[in-house]
Amino acid sequence: MLAGGLATAGCAVLLDERDLLRIGAFVAVLPLLALLVARRTRRSVTAERRLRPARLAVGGGLRVDLVLRGGRLLSTLRLADAVPDAAGAQSDTPPRFTVHSLGRTAGTPGRSAVITYRLRPTLRGAHRIGPLTATSTDPLGLAQFDRELAAASTLLVVPRVVGLTGVPPALGAGEGTPGAALAHQGQGSSDVLVRPYRIGDELRRVHWRSTARYDELMVRLEERPWRGGTTLLLDRRDSAHRGRGAGSSLEFAISVAASVYAHLLARGEPVTMIAEDGTELAAQGTTGGTEAMLDALAQLRPSARSDLGGAELAPSADALAVLGDLGPGQLESLQARRPGGGYAILLDTTTWDPAGKAPAGTGAHATAAALRRVGWGVVVATASTTPERAWDELVSSAAQRVQVR
Repeated sequence: MLAGGLATAGCAVLLDERDLLRIGAFVAVLPLLALLVARRTRRSVTAERRLRPARLAVGGGLRVDLVLRGGRLLSTLRLADAVPDAAGAQSDTPPRFTVHSLGRTAGTPGRSAVITYRLRPTLRGAHRIGPLTATSTDPLGLAQFDRELAAASTLLVVPRVVGLTGVPPALGAGEGTPGAALAHQGQGSSDVLVRPYRIGDELRRVHWRSTARYDELMVRLEERPWRGGTTLLLDRRDSAHRGRGAGSSLEFAISVAASVYAHLLARGEPVTMIAEDGTELAAQGTTGGTEAMLDALAQLRPSARSDLGGAELAPSADALAVLGDLGPGQLESLQARRPGGGYAILLDTTTWDPAGKAPAGTGAHATAAALRRVGWGVVVATASTTPERAWDELVSSAAQRVQVR
């Protein structure tokens, strides 16, 4: 229009047509006026994003408020806020809005408007919401300016924690007293309890009187003066898990570990969560407790390690592991880190495989049987198992083992 207006005005001068000159001048000036109007709108509006809340669990809902402030709008303002799919799928992605005017609010200087939309995150993590971009145009759509109105905000989505009940024997059982409430007094007392012999136990610890009674090698439990707490091992190896996104076996394992940690901590039990490489993820006494643990797990990423080898788990603490698939030699690596055994929730990762390449349950149940032979109490969880059900099965199976003994 600018070029056309100037050309029309030039022709009008040559032809000595005043009316044509007026038309050419009007056409040439119109886009310049539109440019000024759009530029004024671009500079006069500010925005602020508010996340309510800014931290929530997977599956929870939040509200996003976009607060606009500025003077009178002389043109249209089009807004677009960038939202990743993991923070909540939108029918209109990114969320887009058109603002024609700002109103006056009592007690607030100037003009303002609040635009609201909702999100329901499906995957844990620190999600980047934004930036908020604005496109200002004039009423005729002749000029356009793009501008970033608000920088990106961080939305922290933590793993889902479910309520659990009970604990397996020896997890928080102490010597007949409630878990961590047992204080360390003196040098400890002899423990008259016995258990079946396991590969690796010293023969000098065999209790021959009980062995003759039960017709089975029984080992004497000694020197348990105080509770050393619980070490919770989370297997985050990428090669040990299957599935994608929120429906993967890794996300299930993280939710289970978070729920167990919160459950034991609520009971007053000393508990430390570590990754398969021995990295400490959360420990009792850390500022924030469960909240700090959830914040750490929210940003936990899969590990490229392929084995479970590492430093020996604290012998004075009970061991509880949330395990993915165990390949050849990894069972021995786990046993080397915890010769005395412990408890484990073993995931049948084939049930998380959408391709279904392997028969469900074959490898996991064979691995579980091998773990039981070396002293571990194991339950197998599938894609249809809930964290509550897996924990209940672990508690009940552990109680049955004690009764059999």
